[in-house]
Parts: sequence; C-alpha cells; structure tokens
Amino acid sequence: MVDRPQTLDDVRKEIKDRGIEFLLAQFVDMWGKPSGKLIPARHLDALFEEGAGFAGFAAGEIGQGPHSPDMAAIPDPTSFTPIPWEPGLARFACDIYVEGEPWPYCPRTILRNQLARAKALGYVAKTGMEAEFFLLRRGEDGKIAIADPLDTLARPCYDMKGLTRQYDFITTLSRYQTELGWDNYANDHEDANCQFESNFTYSDALTTADRVIFFRYMVHTMAQQRGMLATFMPKPFRDRTGNGCHFHVSLWDAETDVNLFPDEEDVRGLGHSELSYHFLGGLLEHANAYIAVTAPTVNSYKRLKVAAPASGATWSPVYVTYGGNNRTQMIRTPADDRFEDRTVDGSCNPYLAATVILASGLDGIDNKIDPGEPNVENLYEVGEEEIARRGIGTLPGNLLDATRNLVCDDVLRAALGPVVGEDYIDYFARVKQQEWAAFHEQVTDWEIDNYLSLF
Repeated sequence: MVDRPQTLDDVRKEIKDRGIEFLLAQFVDMWGKPSGKLIPARHLDALFEEGAGFAGFAAGEIGQGPHSPDMAAIPDPTSFTPIPWEPGLARFACDIYVEGEPWPYCPRTILRNQLARAKALGYVAKTGMEAEFFLLRRGEDGKIAIADPLDTLARPCYDMKGLTRQYDFITTLSRYQTELGWDNYANDHEDANCQFESNFTYSDALTTADRVIFFRYMVHTMAQQRGMLATFMPKPFRDRTGNGCHFHVSLWDAETDVNLFPDEEDVRGLGHSELSYHFLGGLLEHANAYIAVTAPTVNSYKRLKVAAPASGATWSPVYVTYGGNNRTQMIRTPADDRFEDRTVDGSCNPYLAATVILASGLDGIDNKIDPGEPNVENLYEVGEEEIARRGIGTLPGNLLDATRNLVCDDVLRAALGPVVGEDYIDYFARVKQQEWAAFHEQVTDWEIDNYLSLF
C-alpha cells in the first residue's frame, strides 16, 4: 500500500490482486462519525459512477432533513484501504454529492476546498495527528473502568509493564498501520491509566484526515474484538489526563515539494522561517475562534485546564501562546519543520480541524501577522494575575463561549464556506450551541451533593 491507487483502473487491479469481495463506501458527518454502505466489489464501476446512496438525515449532522434528496457518496480512489482484519473487505473515503453537485456540508469537501485555495497560493499543507485513546471495560453496573486493573500507577506514562500487558493489542495495531503504508513509528503508554498512543507518519492534510477516521474505527473494532471498549473522548475521567489529538502542520512548496518552515538563520532561535512565523501568527490570532472546531464538544473544555490530575499535569493548553519544545504552550515547536497545535482533541472532526487551522495560518501569511517572541516558561506555574498583566490571551472556558467567538471570525467563515441559505459556520455553531443547551439542562450529582441541603 505504499503506492496508493490513483485511478479506477488502479483500484480494479488492487481488488483483483487482493481478492477483495466487498467495499465500504464511507463518509463522515459534522461529528466525524463514519457511516457507510457495504457494496459488492462486482459493482465497483457503478459505485464510482453513481456513488452509494444515503438518506443523509438518518446519518447525522450533514445538512439534510427527512425531506431531502439522497446523498451520493463518491469514492476517492487514493483512499482505498484494505481492512487488515477482514481480508476480503476494503474501504473508500467518499465525498458527498447531492443531485450531481458537491454537497457543501460534507467535511471532506470543505477541507478539499481549503486545500485548493492553499495550492493556488503555491502551498501544500502536510499534517500529522496523534490520536490518544483509552482502553476500557463496562461493568455490570453500567459504569466504565480501565481495561487493565493492574494499571494503577499515579504516573503511568511510558510504563513498560502497562504497555506490555497490552502487547497483543498495540503490536497488532502497529502491524496494521504499517501494512497499510502509514509507517507506524512509535507506540506508548500515555499519561493516564490504560491510555495509549500509536503514531503514524505525516502526509498531505486530506490523507491524514482520512487515516485518522479509519484509525479511530480500527481501534474501536479491535477493542470490541477483545471484549473491551475504546474511547477518544477528550475527558472520560475527572482525575486523569484527557485524550488529545495533537496536530502537527507544515507548508510545502507546491512545485518543488520543499518544506517552507525551516530557516537556519532564525533570530528567535527556533529554526523557523519568516513565512512560518506569519503562519503561526495566524494561529494565535484565530485560536479563540477555531478552538470551537478543534475542541468541539462540551467535554473538550474539561481537558483544557491548569489544575493537575493524578499524574501531575494536564498536558493541555489554557493560554494563547507558543514556545519551543514546551508542552505547556498552546503551540509547541518540536522541530524546525513544523508546529504542533495542542488545542486539538480526540473528539475533533479531522477534516474541519485541518480546515480552520490551515485557514488561520494562511491569513497570518496574507497579513504578515507577527506572533511575538516565544514563551519559555512553565505556564502551569504562572499565576492568573501575572498572565493578565502580560496581556496573554486565555482560551475559552466552555463550548458556548468558543462558538460565540467562532461566528464572529470572518476568515473562518469564508474557509468553512456557504451552505444552503446560510454559512456552514452558523450551522456548526447552532448544532454545537444545542449541544451546550442539552448539557446545561442536566442536573448533576455534584449539584445535588453541594446544593440540596445547603438551601
């Protein structure tokens, strides 16, 4: 799978050589939830010509009602993915069309449009995403618990014993990624009990987003096959570190395929070019708005805090800052060839997250936005009064505030594009504010415990 199919003829050959009998035509909604149809491989030509038909309203938030005409999921041949644990099955990531036209609510189409804008400016965006996850079990009482009862260390990050107790799961996951041509290069036990990360090599932004969707599906399926549950939920446990999906990004010259971020003469000392710093300036400029997309759930904002869990650090950002190889910053610079955005979490739609990050960076380049000097401190130890004195921005504390910022951002409004009768940004914010309202209506155990006898 190193040389991915580029055309329908290439796909035909892959199907014949691999003995593929069935095909999954898969797309995602606003939530990033994969939906699909199972198509016999003998209908490959019809799938590419007509697409797989869906009643979109039944699939989730993708801009359709029960009265809407069918959506057609048209496969992208480059996304052909053999299912490693099911030899006769393969998957395609699809773009959605309605009545012969690209459907503007399709997250993959939204990212395609932004990538086309970048290419017109001479850039190719390349990204990598680190999708953290928990392995869990659900008890007879319905409550969740970590899958490994021996994984009890207060600081379990990189624990070899915890990692090797999941050796079958992690090594199988690693082999699958490498079989698919993704080049898995590292696997580790993360900072919370029974939390793991399995990394694959970066690629162009569309390919990476396709792979993240499949990666999450693969992890869920593998866990269920072993009697466990997997979750990428940002904060499933109050007292443990949450699931990030740290987003690494760089811009490359569209003609020469040269990374445009490194510069050995960088006076700031991080090894980055002027263009790179302007891109970074755009990220800082728009962070308070785009975080509604990179951290898109009510639960997301329970990860983004300073107060430490049992392990000693949240490893998540609170302030709008950047620095060198410093994980207390919103934007980390792990090397001279990329930036790492740490606002992104496991609930993100990777297509939409890539869209808003790229649009923000390009606006920084267009307007030559200066990010200022890098921050070198441990920001978890700087007090709120000092943060305010220095004029350091603070990220929104909840989804409602984030969406209110989002709808006011004209750059992101243009990037997400128009849909039917409104802009996608308004549709997105409305759905997310309904989510916030549904959450806000709940009366929690904490409220009962603290208020019932007090008043």
